[in-house]
Amino acid sequence: MASTETVTISKAEYLEFIEAKQTVLILQHELAQLKRMIFGSKSERHIPSDVNQPTLFDLPASEEPQVQKEQISYTRDKAKAKSKAVRLELPAHLPRKTEVIEPENLPEDARKLNEKITEVLEYEPGTIYVRQIIRPYYVGESNDEKTDIIIAELPSRALPKSNAGEGLLAHLIISKYVDHLPFYRQVQMFKRQDVELAESTINGWFTAAVQLLEPLYEVLRQKVLKTDYLMADETPISVQTKDKPGATHKGYHWVYYNPLSKTVLFNYQKSRGREGPDGLLKNFTGYLQTDGYNSYNNLSNKAHITQLACWSHARRYFEKALDNDKTRSEQALGLIRELYAIERMAKEQNLQADQIRDLRKSKSKPVLGELETWLKEEAAKVLPQSAIGKAIAYTIKLWPRLTRYIEDSRLNIDNNLTENSIRPVALGRKNYLFAGSHDAAQRAAMIYSFFATCKINNIEPFNWLKDTLTKIADHPANRLEELLPAAIKQ
Repeated sequence: MASTETVTISKAEYLEFIEAKQTVLILQHELAQLKRMIFGSKSERHIPSDVNQPTLFDLPASEEPQVQKEQISYTRDKAKAKSKAVRLELPAHLPRKTEVIEPENLPEDARKLNEKITEVLEYEPGTIYVRQIIRPYYVGESNDEKTDIIIAELPSRALPKSNAGEGLLAHLIISKYVDHLPFYRQVQMFKRQDVELAESTINGWFTAAVQLLEPLYEVLRQKVLKTDYLMADETPISVQTKDKPGATHKGYHWVYYNPLSKTVLFNYQKSRGREGPDGLLKNFTGYLQTDGYNSYNNLSNKAHITQLACWSHARRYFEKALDNDKTRSEQALGLIRELYAIERMAKEQNLQADQIRDLRKSKSKPVLGELETWLKEEAAKVLPQSAIGKAIAYTIKLWPRLTRYIEDSRLNIDNNLTENSIRPVALGRKNYLFAGSHDAAQRAAMIYSFFATCKINNIEPFNWLKDTLTKIADHPANRLEELLPAAIKQ
């Protein structure tokens, strides 16, 4: 019988061992995350493991059992020939350019029976043209003192001292902030149509157009904050400044979404400190849903704010911990998936407010209770600095905020709608890289606010912006809210 040997170590050595093990786990997690960033999928969708599902390439068993062979004969119907693919009809709202092709050598006595129409979807590059406004003027009755000259007034224009039309301005701004084409690329595209536009001229037009929209932005800000339920998030933007020649300053767009009025506000700040939300939310009273970032915790107005957290962010922690502790991560992800399934059920069935509240209390509350018990039990079994340890600690820390959404049917389980509004900024900065100044960053915030509100209300942004630029100069100041995308939708 083999003998066993007992090794006695000191408490300091034991703690050193635990610390070393924890360090190894952290480094392994960081390496897994780095490999995922380089080679892996960016999707956070979690598909649970299924032990009954075979792998694509099953390894053969080391010893295959002997199988007796038998011959089986059967009859089957012959497969039918595949039918030809049916093309979808082209959209009826598109204009048609008709082209009639007559047969050659047509006899004079030929009689037309019918016609065969073939439709092909075609494209021509965007058309740029000159709008020429002609105003005849006339001489009215004259006397010895004066002669009346009669001429029509010019139509109202967004930039009356420039030669840029509202359609061109809208196209330039949409191309940059929706399609992510910097102005210098648009200049090159115009050159291919033999139209020379200086980039400095376009920047001047853009600045003037945004100044015209500033009062509407202020109306939008008031509209967003006129609520008792807000979602908030923030995203960085690089900014050129005189203070850092040869480098860029890291500023932030703070994004606020009002899910009740479906309006979005981007507010540029030079830092990620609490000064931004502290100033904007100084008079706000109600629910504020965030990812748990500390700057929202110490607002001067916090006595009037009830904080909600985001289950999407909590789920993200467990999804990242799959490589660290797959069993525990999948257990948490499975319960979170049940919570989302209940929310999806309420949406698909188009339930009313009281029905949503009852559904959450009857179905979501038991799941939340089970998850809370599991979290508290597992917290003592994992290393605090491991990926699964951080996921559990994050969820427990924000638990009251994460479960508060079941109190009011208007509240959402996460603030993904705000994150969706931020995505164009992430795409845009990969193309134009940085803002030229703090003022330019704030102008971008204004434009992103309008376009995010258009997107969430299914408003076509070009038509909205062109129409707004045409009207805003003559629109009554006390009725500017009528020009907001959300108001047009209603």
